[in-house]
Amino acid sequence: MLKRHHQILQTILGMMDAASTAAALALAYLLRFRSGIFPVPRGIPPPEDYLPSWPVAVAIALIAYRYHGLYEPKRIEGFRREVLEILKATATAVVGIVLVTFFVRSPAESRGVLVLFAACNLVLLATTRGSVRLLLWSARRRGYNQRYAVIIGAGKLGQAVAERLHGNPWMGIQVLGFVEAREARRSTVRGLPVLGTVEDLGRILATPDVDQVYVALPLARYKVLRAVLDRLSREAVAVRLVPDLPGVASLQPTLDDLDGLPVLGLRESPVYGLHQVAKRALDLAVASIALVAFAPVMGIVALAVRLTSPGPIFFAQERMGLDGRRFEMLKFRTMRDDAEAQTGAVWATAEDARVTPVGRFLRRTSLDELPQLWNVLRGEMSIVGPRPERPVLIERFKYDIPRYMHRHAVKAGITGWAQVNGWRGNTSLRKRLQYDLYYVQNWSLGFDLKIMALTLFKGFIHRNAY
Repeated sequence: MLKRHHQILQTILGMMDAASTAAALALAYLLRFRSGIFPVPRGIPPPEDYLPSWPVAVAIALIAYRYHGLYEPKRIEGFRREVLEILKATATAVVGIVLVTFFVRSPAESRGVLVLFAACNLVLLATTRGSVRLLLWSARRRGYNQRYAVIIGAGKLGQAVAERLHGNPWMGIQVLGFVEAREARRSTVRGLPVLGTVEDLGRILATPDVDQVYVALPLARYKVLRAVLDRLSREAVAVRLVPDLPGVASLQPTLDDLDGLPVLGLRESPVYGLHQVAKRALDLAVASIALVAFAPVMGIVALAVRLTSPGPIFFAQERMGLDGRRFEMLKFRTMRDDAEAQTGAVWATAEDARVTPVGRFLRRTSLDELPQLWNVLRGEMSIVGPRPERPVLIERFKYDIPRYMHRHAVKAGITGWAQVNGWRGNTSLRKRLQYDLYYVQNWSLGFDLKIMALTLFKGFIHRNAY
């Protein structure tokens, strides 16, 4: 039944995608040659030159869509990820169309049309797919198009699965109850019934309503996993395994294919590929503009440091950034030149005697951080990211604080989510790590822009900046 329903939806989506792709081709032709927006020095080619190639282009696009998994079940997948898949599929389709038109020497070959097609196709596919999602979400919220699941494992992991399914009603998955891995000692867990133990699976799965099973066993119970999966292989239900990954689930583990062998990546950076290019471009643009805008201020600060305290204007200190790589982070010097001769590497305190009067003002206003714009231009830092720490301190933190090193999955930043929320200076390391990991897990360019805007209003001056 589930496969039949999915095949119907798959057919409908395929027809919609074909129509959207054909419409994107037509719209690209009209925008390029008929809209008057772009010059046409060689004249307007007749539509007849393009029409014969459109069925081939649509066929190539549909193959690309299938290759990138656009027709796989999306019930528990977010729309943002589907849009990313549409972007990749569109790029693949464009490459395929370019190759075909090159080898057949089609008169319809036009780089302008292909670029416009890519943009139009992305918008149209995202719009149609988004509309389908909205219709399905609306129906599911009203109780239609539901799936019914049981969760094997009533511990913290199983409860987390139930919480997420309940908190996202757009998925349309209702949890009927839990199955314990051992003797059931509770009748309910978080308001849901305990239906029995693994030995009762035959009776539980005989219920016609059950069509999905989530296996959420803790590591201590993985000895029974083989028996559970063997039992489930004889049932007509969809089975999803939720691996127990303590301490790394917040970093968006990835699943790769190693020549047919699934490999789970536990520490993958969310900034890769086009994301990495886009973030780097944003860093370069913001750092360049900021250096020009703050040049007079930096000149005044440099003069003040030079005149009020003996020693260099700038202070270079070794810090740790992306993937644990070390670099020299620049700051305006705010302490005496021999500040750490006796104390060693320690955090500054609110009334630190080592800080100069000018340095105290620079720290309060965060003006001492401005030279780090040069670190950004050199690619050692980003505008937004977890603040870099000294390697000598990290050697202590990584043993005392679980998951501390996970913050190095992205470049260190001048400002960050922890800083704009007040977790800076000599404040709770665990709280700061919590905000840093939230940033890593939820990174996007939009999130970076939000943090930059918050930095302008409450990131420069703060009571914890000293």
